[in-house]
Amino acid sequence: MQLQDRVAVVTGAAQGIGRAVAEAYAAEGARVAVVDVLAEDAEKVAEGIRARGGQALAVPCDVSSRDEVNRAAAEVKEAYGPIDILVSNAGVTRPAMLHKMTDEQWDQVIAVHLSGSFYWLQAVVHDMIERESGRIVFTSSSTAQNGSIGQVNYASAKSGMLGMMRSAARELGRYNILVNAVAPTAATEMTLKVRTDPRFADGIKRLPLRRYAEPEEIAPTFVYLASAASSYVTGQVISVDGGGMMVR
Repeated sequence: MQLQDRVAVVTGAAQGIGRAVAEAYAAEGARVAVVDVLAEDAEKVAEGIRARGGQALAVPCDVSSRDEVNRAAAEVKEAYGPIDILVSNAGVTRPAMLHKMTDEQWDQVIAVHLSGSFYWLQAVVHDMIERESGRIVFTSSSTAQNGSIGQVNYASAKSGMLGMMRSAARELGRYNILVNAVAPTAATEMTLKVRTDPRFADGIKRLPLRRYAEPEEIAPTFVYLASAASSYVTGQVISVDGGGMMVR
């Protein structure tokens, strides 16, 4: 198993890509903290992992709150020990055209994606530095690289995560902490509105694979970035987007 006895935190793990990543990590031997603001759904994911013989703990957490992040990180460490892997995946969408977007819509998306990623990064990095080992993976988006109509807040947050990722990779490389990002295309319940909006009907036709991904098709890239196979990979964005970046 590629992640045997590693302790992994996956935020936004109650559904979609986060769920698929948590399940894939557990299948590879990791002890997984299923972190999500949706406590009941997170527990269902953790129960499913345990039913299949894996190790998982549901940890309720609103990632936009530093206090909740610190409390959740302490809970994981108490249960499993120091955190080896962080997947910063929690996200929300609040679509609106630029001229109609409210401060609340902007603030909510930035708080969850960008501030939440920063809070979790700080919550785990001290132990990783002390141990001179760690893997951090951000879930960005093809939207960060291409932009998207009605998604100025989301694209800005996901672009900001890439800047955070690259800066962290530069700072932390000397401690053998690898920091990377995965940029998938729309694949989950969260992006259903975008995928089904008539304004974006031509989007799928531009993908060479002519279909959107399933979360389980994206999760293996996260496994790779957490495993020994990626030991010389840091500061990178891996697009898992059906060839979308190729034809932008």
